[in-house]
Amino acid sequence: MTYTTEDFDFALPEELIAQTPLENRATSRLLILNKETGEMEDKHFTDIIDELNAGDALVMNDTRVLPARIYGVKPDTGGQLEILLLNNTTGDRWETLIKPAKRAKVGTVIDFGEGKLQATVVEELEHGGRVIEFNYEGVFLEILESLGEMPLPPYIKERLEDPDRYQTVYAKENGSAAAPTAGLHFTKELLEKIEAKGIRLVYLTLHVGLGTFRPVSVDNIAEHKMHSEFYRLTEEAAQALNEVKAQGGRIVAVGTTSIRTLETIGQKFDGEIKADSGWTDIFITPGFDFKVVDAFSTNFHLPKSTLVMLVSAFAGRDNVLNAYNHAVQERYRFFSFGDAMFVK
Repeated sequence: MTYTTEDFDFALPEELIAQTPLENRATSRLLILNKETGEMEDKHFTDIIDELNAGDALVMNDTRVLPARIYGVKPDTGGQLEILLLNNTTGDRWETLIKPAKRAKVGTVIDFGEGKLQATVVEELEHGGRVIEFNYEGVFLEILESLGEMPLPPYIKERLEDPDRYQTVYAKENGSAAAPTAGLHFTKELLEKIEAKGIRLVYLTLHVGLGTFRPVSVDNIAEHKMHSEFYRLTEEAAQALNEVKAQGGRIVAVGTTSIRTLETIGQKFDGEIKADSGWTDIFITPGFDFKVVDAFSTNFHLPKSTLVMLVSAFAGRDNVLNAYNHAVQERYRFFSFGDAMFVK
């Protein structure tokens, strides 16, 4: 069946877009969706432990969000530019989004103040993207921590008082332009309880890039091209997942980034789970053959987004849109700082 972008639309009142995180991460609500029957249950996020069985693996993305929004000026004109770092391609070169892009031609020098950091535009990409090369003295990530801001999505208008609330409690590998938001609900205490129940905690890495910010601009979703993002699954993690599968346990992914990583590997190795790293532009839409993931948790996503399409590929479009309409009626909180779903 051919789907259009409009097939994944739903009405969302703006007041349901969560602007700030809850004081306690784990007090979010949780909507349980059974993909076979379409049945739903309204729970709290801490109840996720009841959905996990001893012997399952809970797979989480340990990427860490960089303070990737920085502001610079053109020394020759004084013109101001906003730069969002997306991917570290090679060495000190980064793929970025620059506003206004028309002011950032190849050769443009950008100064980020105090002589700590400069950059030169070296390549123009589509959609306002630019590759820039940094010049600095010292440790780049330390300079970035002092100059950069957390790159919150455009639908969040409130200022984030505590930048750590846009990081998961297990964030470790620097490199993302956005948080894997399904993981924001977990506390260390909840993870300890889950592990004590006999569930394996397994980590992979996918650095969230431009795909998160790019809307679907075509009618026929088959024509949409995903942006590439870097992923890594270690030998240790692959072994743990294979042990879980061999013993009849389920692979339960936390968030769409974990799903995309696992299914990239599943597609590449015909259902086998192997240690692997590289770049993925996998686009999961209805009709996709899932080879690794058995269940997952995820947040509520934007209408007509690739993420709603992914969830629909797993649970069925009608089931997912029914669940989203239910979530709207029940006043669930949406998007990055919102509530969660568990799809089984």
